Amino acid sequence: MGSCFSARIKAESPLHAGANSRYVSSDGRDSSSRLSSASVPQTPRSESEILESSNLRSFGFNDLKTATRNFRPDSVLGEGGFGCVFKGWVDQHSCKAAKPGTGLVIAVKRLNQEGLQGHKEWLTEINYLGQLHHPNLVKLVGYCLEDEQRLLVYEFMPRGSLENHLFRRSSYFQPPSWNLRMKVAYGAAKGLAYLHSPEAKVIYRDFKSSNILLDSNYNAKLSDFGLAKDGPMDGKSHVSTRVMGTYGYAAPEYMVTGHLTAKSDVYSFGVVLLEMLTGRRVIDKNRPPGEHNLIEWAKPYLASKRRIFQVIDARIEGQYSLGGAIKAANLAVKCLATEPKYRPNMDEVVKALEQLQDSDSGSVKHEVVRKHHKTCSNDASNRKAASCPRRSPSPMVA
Repeated sequence: MGSCFSARIKAESPLHAGANSRYVSSDGRDSSSRLSSASVPQTPRSESEILESSNLRSFGFNDLKTATRNFRPDSVLGEGGFGCVFKGWVDQHSCKAAKPGTGLVIAVKRLNQEGLQGHKEWLTEINYLGQLHHPNLVKLVGYCLEDEQRLLVYEFMPRGSLENHLFRRSSYFQPPSWNLRMKVAYGAAKGLAYLHSPEAKVIYRDFKSSNILLDSNYNAKLSDFGLAKDGPMDGKSHVSTRVMGTYGYAAPEYMVTGHLTAKSDVYSFGVVLLEMLTGRRVIDKNRPPGEHNLIEWAKPYLASKRRIFQVIDARIEGQYSLGGAIKAANLAVKCLATEPKYRPNMDEVVKALEQLQDSDSGSVKHEVVRKHHKTCSNDASNRKAASCPRRSPSPMVA
């Protein structure tokens, strides 16, 4: 197993280079609960205050070491900028290590001992997930702080990350269906809308496909709150902060000015929705020239009803209606608006996605294919501008 770190662009502010494959946990039994305004986490106080107010379990390092079978390589679920994530088992009541296959399944994220920034992210995650609770946020069970060891313990998410399902080519990860993609988008949107709500007022800042985790029923939960920030206070329109996040997902105005708003998260949501529609990574240097940047490549197609099928993932052809595809594409375009004021808020995104939940039945399949091929036939005189996606899965921008 390789070393557990992600490449970061080091400038004045670190920006994750590309999406990390992260895997954290959940048994899908989390019930919805709201935060009272008095308990909304504020910008960190002292370390001791955060730990004492988190309502989390404190785990011993040796227990977590035993629970993960000494952090064995074959226990690794994923890795990222923070560190590696390991699968383990503990007794549900005592928190002591249990035999593999018994007790409570957990995911243990172990901090890379490489500097102050990692500790800050570890503490930030406890600060937020220790107090924020929602069905579409991953549940943080507890933490470990012993000497130089810093670990986080989550519920186990058996289906892994959305990133794996969209982009991994293996027998284990099958391409998710249209309805499943819309379900995941809807769940992730509800989690983000909760974070932006008056109850929480949090800007996530690192929304991406690898941070959307799936439980056994494919319910989406947001994970990794190491970069989260409190929203603007006292009538301010934004939070001024160092630029941090993942390249390709970060909003353009945030990249340029460092001004962070809830609309920055909306842009990132648009990127992930576009990844779901196309089955492509936002940045992919292995694509032909002109197709490296997903947003630049896809936008001309999304603006045309006649050409929209050329960007939708060919692996789900026939599973959606023309109307459903157009609605989803229009939503992605709105979220990706260059000017933040033209982007919808997350409550509006949730409402739009609610209308797409299981709205496309098998009865529309033949209508879709017929319209699709009719479009291709009408464009036969201009093959350079458009072609049937079945024959040209990676069309060039005209």
